[in-house]
Amino acid sequence: MRPSSPRNLLRQADTPAFLVTNLTNIRYLTGAEVSAGAVLVTPRGIRLFVDPRYREAAVNRAAGWSVCPLDALDQALGHIPACGCEAEVVTLAQKDRWRKTFRSTKFLPRHGVIAHFRRSKDPEELKNFRRAQRITHELLKRIPAALRTGVTEREIAWKLRQWADGLGADQMAFDPIVAFGPHTSRPHHHPTLRSLRKGDIVQIDVGARFKGYCADQSAVFFTGRKTQEQEHALAAVSEAKAAAQRMVKAGASTHALDRLARSILRKHGVEEAFAHSLGHGVGLEIHEGVTLSQKRPDEKLLASEIITIEPGVYFPGKFGIRLEDEIVVKD
Repeated sequence: MRPSSPRNLLRQADTPAFLVTNLTNIRYLTGAEVSAGAVLVTPRGIRLFVDPRYREAAVNRAAGWSVCPLDALDQALGHIPACGCEAEVVTLAQKDRWRKTFRSTKFLPRHGVIAHFRRSKDPEELKNFRRAQRITHELLKRIPAALRTGVTEREIAWKLRQWADGLGADQMAFDPIVAFGPHTSRPHHHPTLRSLRKGDIVQIDVGARFKGYCADQSAVFFTGRKTQEQEHALAAVSEAKAAAQRMVKAGASTHALDRLARSILRKHGVEEAFAHSLGHGVGLEIHEGVTLSQKRPDEKLLASEIITIEPGVYFPGKFGIRLEDEIVVKD
């Protein structure tokens, strides 16, 4: 949920001022989409600094915010003795330049300040996400009719982009994953010129973006009769996904969700074929916020957070199956 005041943000940062240079975070705070800029947060307010190319658009989008020339940032920082900055974004080289330019300002790296607010979505954010989600669902509905013998993975990926554009998406949230046959055993397969053959299993992972907000869904399609092994894998993944989805609510543990899904896959004898995390947060970026994995720190889900649940099993050289949907966390 967006910070209600500058002091609210500074309290989270535990600094007297805070400088935001990550472009996605700038968009989140101000609504302005720029390729160069910064946001300076002080107890007196929040100022957006942009170069002349973006000033008019920034003034229109950043209603209620002070919009200043980018070259005025030097003077503004010159009066601040200590300023927080984004530890995940600022490089050592950039921090060294700042130290030389702003000799009277001490920069204090802070982790996850804006990410903390971005996790829980407000009604407007959820509205934009829901539109991206509906577009993505429609993309997957169109896949079966496009699966004709001879069509290539790249052609299906191109169709997904074309359909998304026609349905009003800004763009794709990520490059679509389209995999036929044995290529489905590669979780992040890049589409090739491989043609669809009768009987191939097909894995699609796709997401549209609307007003900056991402969707992310995966589905499998069968162009022939499922083998016994495929039936078994599909049943295991479907059961793991359904069980994890039922457990999703505010306060649920990311580790517990991951353990539950893996326990079901273990019951079916396919846990070793699960090669990635159970899911992740989604928003202005396709991966943001939490990761549902026991290899990452345990976190509690927040109300109005968007996460994916995406168990999958992969058998190299044979096939893979991943099922994925997004969920808005409820209280």
